[in-house]
Amino acid sequence: MRLEFAKMTGAGNDFIVIDDRTSAIGEDARELARELCRRRVSVGADGLMLLVPSARCDFRMRYFNADGSEADMCGNGGRCVARFAYGLGIVQREMTIETRSGVHRATVQEDGLVRLSMTEPRAMILDFPVSIRGERLVVHRVNTGVPHAVMEVSDLASFPVVEAGSALRHHEVFIPEGTNVDFVSVEDTGTLSMRTYERGVEDETLACGTGAVASAVVMAALRRVRPPVTVRAPGGTLTVDFYMSDIGFCDVTLIGDAQIVYRGTIEQSED
Repeated sequence: MRLEFAKMTGAGNDFIVIDDRTSAIGEDARELARELCRRRVSVGADGLMLLVPSARCDFRMRYFNADGSEADMCGNGGRCVARFAYGLGIVQREMTIETRSGVHRATVQEDGLVRLSMTEPRAMILDFPVSIRGERLVVHRVNTGVPHAVMEVSDLASFPVVEAGSALRHHEVFIPEGTNVDFVSVEDTGTLSMRTYERGVEDETLACGTGAVASAVVMAALRRVRPPVTVRAPGGTLTVDFYMSDIGFCDVTLIGDAQIVYRGTIEQSED
């Protein structure tokens, strides 16, 4: 089986994107994701995205992490698949995307950036204590389509993101889902820096869209920043905008670049 794909990047998150409107891949793409996302021995990526038909939106996005697990949502992935669909000519600049976390609106802007509406943050718990190897840490929990734990650190550049992120991601208090972990440093009232340990990739990634939203709204809830918030990740810059009210956050959007790096063809054996 021959599969055409695009390798895409959104602020440093990289994805393999496939137009599967003909259902050539089928419902179970877990093994395909594990095979293709392996770095150095395959295409390599943070995840695999499939563009498939939808009965209620312009199309549906299915997202598989590098370990084969299917995720409810991916912010940078959603922006990339929007740019991909626009390039195919199957949608106009404004579109609706069905995901497991709900319906999202996307706009491919004239400047080339992609704006994506995000899931309204829920289940926020501020100042949540967690003990790791006898050390008491304070994190802030929130679900922005997928679960996140946000922790503010003073020296982000030298912080052991992989070690601390893995320990928090697998901590018993986050069982059974686990959590993504975002380490942040506030630069000013409109800017923060972020590094993320991603569940499903099981490593630090160069950016995380849902993590940028989680970090921005948590720091806003703590009165550290005000929207719109510029989030600087190792792979690029994202903008998170939203409205704050007494009952929470609404009209949350994620804005950033989404680029096709190259296109290729995958040869899959039939056996």
